[in-house]
Amino acid sequence: MKKISILLVTAVILSSCVSKKKYLELEQQHGETVSELTKTRVEKEDLENKFAVIEARVNQYNSKIQSLNEDVEGLTIDNKAKFQVSEDGTVASGASKEKMRETLKNVSPEKLAGAKTLKDSMNLAIQHNLSKAMNTSDLNEDEDIVIDINETVVMISIADDMLFNTASYRVGNKADKILKKLADVINSEPSLDVMVEGHTDSRSINTDKIADNWDLSVLRATSVVRKLQNQFKVAPEQLIASGRSSYQPLVENDNNVNRAKNRRTRIILMPNIDKFFAMMEAK
Repeated sequence: MKKISILLVTAVILSSCVSKKKYLELEQQHGETVSELTKTRVEKEDLENKFAVIEARVNQYNSKIQSLNEDVEGLTIDNKAKFQVSEDGTVASGASKEKMRETLKNVSPEKLAGAKTLKDSMNLAIQHNLSKAMNTSDLNEDEDIVIDINETVVMISIADDMLFNTASYRVGNKADKILKKLADVINSEPSLDVMVEGHTDSRSINTDKIADNWDLSVLRATSVVRKLQNQFKVAPEQLIASGRSSYQPLVENDNNVNRAKNRRTRIILMPNIDKFFAMMEAK
């Protein structure tokens, strides 16, 4: 009986020792699990913070993209208005280029074939529209009027005796017909700047009112400008008066016929590019 009791006690003790060991193992495992959970929680919170930062950046970038998308149309319009310099040095806005292309659709393929640069194309477009303006007027050429289209300008040369009396800068009434025709063309194209150039022959002049040929050439130009403005209602901001004296002769001043050719008033029509194509678009 005593032996049985001892064996039972020993079994209980051994059983208790095994349970405690397992308990310690479980406790260690629990500790490790808690530690891993804590580590995982910290990592999760760190990832969440990083994700929040990334999400904020994404939202910021999306906002910028949306803003840029909303501004695209406005930027496109603004860019069309800005002047651009081409490789050949020609300056034009994007809007002008578009209008120029529309005009060139009406130009013959033979002429277009010779346009190698933007400047060439622009010159062709302006020539086309100026020629159309001149052809629709009744400003016809005769032996005393010469009309020449040179690149972007129209040059109209009027003989001296059609506008002035000899050695005078006062415009005669006989000039009204030709100036009225000219004013009709100018008034139909508000895009034009108009330069009036006075030219004389080489014979010297000196009177109480006229100092020399410089004086005479400028006075004749201003007289024509005033007539265009006051009588034929050409806008003064379109007009430019200048004198060349005798220093740009057409021929040698060696006889009366040649001197008569050199005494002339040249009127140059020069389009303001952007205004010109804006006018063409509106027509």
